[in-house]
Order: sequence, then structure tokens, then C-alpha cells
Amino acid sequence: MLALPPEAQVEYSVQQEITRLTNENLDLKELVEKLEKNERKLKKQLRIYMKKVQELEVAQAAAAQASRARHELTRQVTVQRKEKDFEGMLEYCKEDEALLVKTLITDMKPQSVSATVPCLPAYILFMCIRHADYINDDQKVHSLLTSTINSVKKVLKKHNDDFETTSFWLANTSRLLHCLKQYSGDEAFMTQNTAKQNEHCLKNFDLAEYRQVLSDLSIQIYQQLIRVAEGIMQPMIVSAMLESESIPSLAGVKPMGYRNRSSSMDCDGGGPGGYTLEALIRQLGQFHSTMGSHGLDPEIAQQVIRQLFYCINAVSLNNLLLRKDVCSWSTGMQLRYNISQLEEWIRGKNLQQTGAVTTMEPLIQAAQLLQVKKKTSQDAEAICSMCTALSMQQIVKILNLYTPLNEFEERVTVSFIRNIQGQLQERNDTPQLLVDTKHTFPVLFPYTPSALSLETLHIPACLNLDFLNRV
Repeated sequence: MLALPPEAQVEYSVQQEITRLTNENLDLKELVEKLEKNERKLKKQLRIYMKKVQELEVAQAAAAQASRARHELTRQVTVQRKEKDFEGMLEYCKEDEALLVKTLITDMKPQSVSATVPCLPAYILFMCIRHADYINDDQKVHSLLTSTINSVKKVLKKHNDDFETTSFWLANTSRLLHCLKQYSGDEAFMTQNTAKQNEHCLKNFDLAEYRQVLSDLSIQIYQQLIRVAEGIMQPMIVSAMLESESIPSLAGVKPMGYRNRSSSMDCDGGGPGGYTLEALIRQLGQFHSTMGSHGLDPEIAQQVIRQLFYCINAVSLNNLLLRKDVCSWSTGMQLRYNISQLEEWIRGKNLQQTGAVTTMEPLIQAAQLLQVKKKTSQDAEAICSMCTALSMQQIVKILNLYTPLNEFEERVTVSFIRNIQGQLQERNDTPQLLVDTKHTFPVLFPYTPSALSLETLHIPACLNLDFLNRV
């Protein structure tokens, strides 16, 4: 090659380079072909995999939709079953107990549940107790009942002069007591239950001790109710029964020496005119309607009315025994008319069986005593036969205080009074002259089961008891 001329050497070198590049080009071309073949293979695999992915996504979407559909169906079926099989129980978390008691008792206003089932708080509390019994949680039962009783006591202490609040909690406490009896499982309390109500009886706990505590609490609330009602009514009684002129024709008929005294005006009281009989009857009506609206058992409300009529009798008679200005024929006439109006109110409210009118028998006889003749021995004998509800001391006192209407009417003679005393000597009367205004008749709480089915009870949203779960 060194012997070749320079031109030949250049040509040879070029040929060598061309050969090398050609071979290299062939190698690269072969590599490209391999890569293209591999690319086609990979693209084909990619298309296959993409198709599989798409098919998988479609399958997953279909499965998810089917799952949601099954879930919706299951959820709907569950809700329907829950409503259908609601067993009249309410579940709550232990940490919500304070809120439950605060909502149903401490902050409860009677007006907020006035349009619902009477005694709704009592039913809700019992349904919570039922669930605690159902899950066999004795601590939960004990805690809720204890909190309930203590909270009711606090509310009553705070509102110790409020008739409406006291009546409301007397109704609810006695209803809770009835529920604990009705669903106790004791056959004596199950005779009036429906089959469903018997299924709702407590399963695990005997709450007889709590029934006794609630019974004692009910008696305390009843006594507070009487005290509050008497406190409202007492300032009205004397004016309404002895001083108001409910019979217009008697307006000017007063005993001698008392004709210039002011008489009661026909107003609701508070001023110098005092209270009228109409105002007293309206107050009685308000007491009665309030107790009825709260769902208080009629048997308990009747005992309240009886006690209030006793109060009217005691206060009126005591004032009659101490005031000469009202011991006259005209007062006797006025009293008989006023008592007849009270009796008419009793009949209008269908309360004849309460015995309320019987408690006023002493006042009725005192009114008759003021009107009968008081001269002869026959008159004395008639008085002794008539005044069986008055003691000898009371009869003699009224006769001594009796004031003639005018100068033509004679006073009761000493001999006539002694005649009365002689005829009544054999009576075993109490020496007490005045009637005990603090006397309270023993209260009875007859068992009154409810016809309400617990599973039908509706809880208004306004009570904000969303944390309770129906079970």
C-alpha cells in the first residue's frame, strides 16, 4: 500500500471507510429492525393490557354500583324493620344522661309539651329505663332513676309557689310510678294490659324499692300542690263567701251597727272591694283545668278539689265564729246562696263523687242556724237535730254572736242558749272551737294503667332529644 501513488492511497482509504460505514450501517439497520419488531410486540401487549384494564374498570364499576344498590336495599329494609319492630325503648349513651335529665326535667316548661301526649316526660324516661333493663345495665337504671328523683325535687324546690309546675310534676311523677307498676311483670298490675304491653315488661330488674320512693315523692308533691293552691285561694275566701253581695236584693240588708261598712265589689280582688264569689269559682276552675291539661289522674284531681272545699269551709266558718258583724240572718242567706253556687260548679264539672260538698256541711249548717227561729224549746230541739256537723261550742258561739237585722228582731236569749247547752250535754264533742285549717285528708294514689302503646309514642323535634335512639 505504501508503494501506491498518493491518489491510489486516498482512494483505497476512502473505499475502506465506505466498507466500514456500510457494515456499520447494516448492523444499525439490523438493530433498528429488531427494535421496531420489539416495539410492535410491546405495543401489541400494551393494547392487550389496556383492554384488560378497561374491562377490569368496567367490571369494578359494575360491582361497585351493584354493591351500592345492595347497600341501599339493605339500609331501606333495615329502616323499615326498625320502624316495624320498634319495641318502645330509647337508648342513650351514659355520658348523655345529664343532658337527658336537664332537657326533660330541669329545663322543661309545661307549655312546651302542652300539645303532646300528657305526661310525655314520664313516658320518655320510662322508655329509657326499659332499654337499660333490656341490656341488663343495673348501674344505668340506678343512675337514671336517682337523677330523675333528685332533679324533680330540685325543680319543685325552685318553684315551690307555682301551681302549674307542681301540678305538672305531680302528674308526671305519678305516671312514672304507674309505668313502673304496669310493666313490672307483676301479674297484679298486668290484668288490664294488652298482649303487646305485656311483652314490654321489664326483663331483669325488680324496681319495687324505686316505686316506693316515687310513691313517697308523689305524696310530697301533692302536699306542696295543696299548700300552693290554698295559699292562692285563702285571701279570697272570706271576702267571697261572707262579704261579697252576690244576691243584689240583700245589698242593703245588714245587721244594726254595720250598715256603713264597705262591702265587696264585683271585681277579682286586690283592691278595697275584695274578691267576689265569681272570682273564687274562676280560680277553682283554673286549678281544675290546669290539672286536667297536665294529665293528672282524675282520682288525684278530685282529692285536690275536696281538700280545697275543706279549706273554704274551715276559713269561712272560723271567720263566722270570730266576727259578730257577719253573724246575721242576711249572712246566712248569702252563705246558702254562695254554697249552692259552689255545688252547681261541682255538678258542672261532674265532681259529685269527690265528697267536696260533704266537707262544707258545717258551714251549710251554720248558715241554716243563722236563719232558723231561735225562741222556743221546739226551736232549740230542731237546732240540735239539724246541727250535727257543728260542735256545741260552735253552736253556742254563733248564737251568742248573732246580731239582729233591726230593732224589731230580738237577740237570742240566754235561756235559749242554756236550753241548747242542756240538750247537747251528751254529745262527746271536741272542746276546740275553731276548725283546723291545716288538716289534710290522707291522699290515695290508685293504680291507673295507661292504654298508650309505647311503640307508638312520638317525640317532638322541639324537645331536642336527637341523641336518643329508638330501639
